[in-house]
Amino acid sequence: MPTKNKPTSPPHAAAHQEAPDVDSMLAGLLKTMPRLAEAGEQGAPGQRCGLVAIVGKPNVGKSTLMNALVGQKISITSRKAQTTRHRITGMHTRGASQFVFVDTPGFQTRHNNALNRSLNKTVLGAVGDVDLILFVVEAGMFNQADAKVLALLSKEVPTLLVANKLDQVNRRADIAPWLQEMQQRHAFAEFVPISAKNAKDIERMLGICEKYLPEQAWWYAADELTDRSEKFLASETVREKLFRLTGDELPYTSTVVIDKFEEEAGRGKQKRLLRIAATIVVERDGHKAMVIGDKGERIKRIGTETRVELEKLLDAKVFIEMWVKVRSGWADDEARVRSFGYE
Repeated sequence: MPTKNKPTSPPHAAAHQEAPDVDSMLAGLLKTMPRLAEAGEQGAPGQRCGLVAIVGKPNVGKSTLMNALVGQKISITSRKAQTTRHRITGMHTRGASQFVFVDTPGFQTRHNNALNRSLNKTVLGAVGDVDLILFVVEAGMFNQADAKVLALLSKEVPTLLVANKLDQVNRRADIAPWLQEMQQRHAFAEFVPISAKNAKDIERMLGICEKYLPEQAWWYAADELTDRSEKFLASETVREKLFRLTGDELPYTSTVVIDKFEEEAGRGKQKRLLRIAATIVVERDGHKAMVIGDKGERIKRIGTETRVELEKLLDAKVFIEMWVKVRSGWADDEARVRSFGYE
């Protein structure tokens, strides 16, 4: 990523008011939050571009939010915690502004192995030099895992409290005392209640983030969506299908390695052809049998769902082969963790 001359971050902005029925309950609390200076609200002519880190505990909806903000799926999602393992950058350009979003792994607190140390290093690196942080929590909830992530955040970087999964809150009135408690935990620049699956909420979120982007030239072309390679996206797609189709049976330490990624000219109406070979790495023989499934049905389904999604994502005809290998204890082996592509 190009080096940037980072200007002083804008002053904290006013908390965003969600809807008239909620406004009446939250108005008093929200008025206590600092307001952005009028000049900052008006902005200046020319391009804006900045880094926006999306952080939070595992399985809180960061990747779903990232994909919604970018407008296309580039970060895998799963009900299984600890799915995202890499710093994934996604771009969204509209008008004169370019948003560079960084999706991070959920900060790991349960297991102190080589893999989790790598994931936490990725989180710390992502929040170290950004223009804005989106701290994602489930609306109305805050636990020890959330607190450990919040403790990592710099007070010098504007941070938005993104209360996700608002649609799952039964009593909106319960949000007011929760918000008051959250304001005491950190000097959040704004409170943004959303549902990451609601298009209007995402559009509102982009408008709020835009105020914090520094005035500078774009880093990427307007039509670029991610800085990750197609090979990386193939690996992540296989891993997503693996976790989705094995549920809680398979340990999160399973991973995927792309052994071959070759592109050929397409035939007829096909623009191009991709030949992919992938190895699913597990830690035990029992896990291997689980991935393969009865008469190979599960791994066949993993391959089929991966192929269908990649053909849509990469606009190409895809042929994919898969194997399963056992590598006992790889998540505790620093060298092997690095060899599998983790930082």
